[in-house]
Amino acid sequence: MNRRQFVAATAAAATIAHAKKLSAIGVQLYTVRSVIDQKPAEILTAIEDIGYREVEVVRANIGKIWDPLKQTRLKPVSLHIDTALFMAKKDELPAALDDAAKRGFRYVVCPYIAPADRGGADVIKRLADTLNQAAQRCHAAGLTLCYHNHAFEFEPAGNGTLLDVLMDHSDRKLVNLELDIMWSAVAGVDPVSVLEKYKGRVLLMHIKDLAKGTPQRFNEGIPRDAFREAGRGSVNIPAVLKAASATGVRHFFVEQDQTPGAPLDSLKISYDYLKSLKF
Repeated sequence: MNRRQFVAATAAAATIAHAKKLSAIGVQLYTVRSVIDQKPAEILTAIEDIGYREVEVVRANIGKIWDPLKQTRLKPVSLHIDTALFMAKKDELPAALDDAAKRGFRYVVCPYIAPADRGGADVIKRLADTLNQAAQRCHAAGLTLCYHNHAFEFEPAGNGTLLDVLMDHSDRKLVNLELDIMWSAVAGVDPVSVLEKYKGRVLLMHIKDLAKGTPQRFNEGIPRDAFREAGRGSVNIPAVLKAASATGVRHFFVEQDQTPGAPLDSLKISYDYLKSLKF
């Protein structure tokens, strides 16, 4: 081996030695919504057996799954709360936050803005005000608020996007982002660029993949088969995870809105892929 080969081999070995892996992979239970209410203990045990260690829960069915969840080693980290509690039923939010804190959640998420409530920059500024108020209540309850994106937030607005408007007008100390990397890709935006732009504010991440060739759009109207398991689509997931590691993402949840077969089968495919990755 000559000197150049030795240096190259040493550098390659160092890269491998410093490569990272996800220490804990979570799952958003929305993925198994079609089956979990009928047999929560069986589904949650199966998720644990796959290897998942953290869960993100949807508040709408928490009463049905909570006791079985506590019988597993799955750690409830984050809770998606009905958007209405942030918007039209704000008086119900404090009780929901107190309940989330008592159950041990660390994060609550505003998950979705209905098309009827979307609009241009002025609408998004009002949304930012709403999130600021909610975030103060979250902070008082010992919780951290995140906003979950879809594709519409990446629609151009001024010199940036609607997401830029939202992040610029919300309290950077209290309002954070749960980045859904697939919906970013649907809008034609590299998730890595979002992570780098909002370093330190993207605390949670949804991991799912997007079928190659899916047309760019700023809404959720993609075909059912455009949703893909991690590693089976067009998103450069290793690059995303590398950037996430460098920019402060704390928890990673696999979510697949639609699956070609049993949702547990898709969850296993995604888990096995993510577990094998070094980035």
